[in-house]
Amino acid sequence: MASAPSQPARGAVRQILREGQPDTVAVEEPLEIRVDDSAVAVTMRTPGNDEELALGFLYGEGLIAEPRPVGLTEDFAANTVVVGGPLLRQLDNRRFYTTSSCGVCGKGAIEEIENHSGVIAPGWRGVALHRATLAGLPDRLLQPGFARTGGLHATGLFNASLELLCVREDVGRHNAMDKVIGWALQEGLVPFADAVLCVSGRLSFELVQKAAVAGASVLVGVGAPTSLAVELAHSRGLTLCGFARGDRVNVYTGEERLNHG
Repeated sequence: MASAPSQPARGAVRQILREGQPDTVAVEEPLEIRVDDSAVAVTMRTPGNDEELALGFLYGEGLIAEPRPVGLTEDFAANTVVVGGPLLRQLDNRRFYTTSSCGVCGKGAIEEIENHSGVIAPGWRGVALHRATLAGLPDRLLQPGFARTGGLHATGLFNASLELLCVREDVGRHNAMDKVIGWALQEGLVPFADAVLCVSGRLSFELVQKAAVAGASVLVGVGAPTSLAVELAHSRGLTLCGFARGDRVNVYTGEERLNHG
């Protein structure tokens, strides 16, 4: 089973000159996701693991439910990946666009998002979930790109034994999660069962949406959640934890999964 890389993904960082001195910055470039011959989405992302990104994005939007063939276009067009169709639902000629700072723009009501995810099964069948243990998960994320640039977000996937399975980095926090979910989809691990996702930043609605659709039981973040993130996590039965630092973490929903020991 694959694991997180010890070096930034190829193409993820670039050398520049800053005030005449060499510096390293995170790369941000567009990626077009096609399904068969149709362009479905354009996202601003950090190159690397683009196939995973495409699969994770389409899964999170309820457009696919299983791994699909994915790769470069026949003409090897730059910054373009093609996923095998068909999609599970028609898009009415819509084309998604995401920036590196936010996910899909123009989302419908929260009820529409809930259509793509069931309520997560209650309980927890893994190792005991103590607050201090969850608070320490961000320190276990391998972030070589962030270490070199300070400009990349990370998402990590932990199993029920809290073993780290995969870490991905990207300039967009939602892209980092899509890459992890796409990796897990190819590994046959989606939908998740008693899994924890951990992110290096704040907890937005779109991250909760993606975690819930993938079936994660717990989502932990270094930063704060938004009101809509808390609302959606509560409705989906997801344990949502923010401000994970040191041995402390705030639990906003799903506290029943924690073992206070």
